[in-house]
Amino acid sequence: MATEITMPQMGFDMTEGVIAAWLKNEGDPVTKGEPIAEIETDKTTIQIESFASGILRKIVVPAGQRVPVGQVIGIIADPDEAVSAPPAAQPPTQQPSFTETPAPPATAPAASAGGRVIATPVARRLAEQYGVDLRLVKGSGPEGRITKADVEAFVAAAQPTAVPPVPSVPEPLPTVAPAYATQPPPPPVVAEPAAKQPLTRMRQTIAARMVASKQQVPHFYITVSVEMDAALALRAQINEALKAEGVKVSVNDMVIRAVALALRRFPNMNASFSQDGIEPHAHVHIGCAVTVPGGLVTVTVRDADTKTLRQISQEMSALAERARQNKMLPGDAGGQTFTISNLGMYDVDNFLAIVNQPDAGILAVATAKPTPVVRDGQIVIRTMMNMTLSGDHRLTDGAEGAQFINEVKRLLENPWSLVL
Repeated sequence: MATEITMPQMGFDMTEGVIAAWLKNEGDPVTKGEPIAEIETDKTTIQIESFASGILRKIVVPAGQRVPVGQVIGIIADPDEAVSAPPAAQPPTQQPSFTETPAPPATAPAASAGGRVIATPVARRLAEQYGVDLRLVKGSGPEGRITKADVEAFVAAAQPTAVPPVPSVPEPLPTVAPAYATQPPPPPVVAEPAAKQPLTRMRQTIAARMVASKQQVPHFYITVSVEMDAALALRAQINEALKAEGVKVSVNDMVIRAVALALRRFPNMNASFSQDGIEPHAHVHIGCAVTVPGGLVTVTVRDADTKTLRQISQEMSALAERARQNKMLPGDAGGQTFTISNLGMYDVDNFLAIVNQPDAGILAVATAKPTPVVRDGQIVIRTMMNMTLSGDHRLTDGAEGAQFINEVKRLLENPWSLVL
């Protein structure tokens, strides 16, 4: 029986995607779960897997086309099964310049048979960074696809070579003007204006969403300091016990677990606002901001309140790696009910994060560092970490926000509660 491959929805606000590349050709055998195509969203590239085993009998929509969510893009069927392309709801439109480049003259090295430049997402971002016209780059990948290495080689080859200095003829010494002579000041040096850098699609999306959030969401902020010595000591014991398995629990994994448990007690912090009322969520899905080239994406640890630190660590590591490699899968992003933004690796004392709609809040986590504090009337050194809650005042208020963030603090300062 024929199986239709449709454009998946990878995030609550995704309405369309771009087919960056087909990983199989028509007539190729495919196995259920095998990567079959790369889909570009506004912020990342995601691999979709085959929905069934069989033969890729029909590619309905070629690479480089923008497609609405739910539209059929390909068909998998048996070798002798009759198939036909379903009628499209509307003709697919051409993808703008951030995913495809108009075809140059036939002599350009990178043009594919279809008249378009084929390049990996990483290569496109690198080319944009260096201002390289991909039509001039020769691709070394499958079917002439341009890779990151191809762009790097092109940039290196384009660098001007050093020119040996020309021997100069000694010139006569300048005449020294009398001390009383008035020399006119040199003309001011006018700097050339810097060229504007065009916005990438990812940066456009981030800008639009952050502006909308700051304009629509009435933020409030609450900061607490967490004593992390006990948590760090327990983390060291856990990692020693899991060393043979290659599992390494991070501070961020412990924060995810603490936030997930705290959200159970404060349902208003695990909800979304709508004009019809407050929508509580039955599950606790924690979004975590991950830095990628050109911006950031939010990956989602689903049902984090039901998972152990080991499970959270393994899942978060895999999610972050796929995000950085532009190999995200459907379900890796979107659908979060609360978000964490951790900048602890950048040696920051404190920062404020913007609420990631439709969440009720976001927790900004700073660096854990030795700090002098007062304990029992004595100044001692403790490892302190600042956390700041940004909350949506339409859903909750300062008092509830303070209780919530202090519950997260209590769990981290009593870390055995994270594993029992």
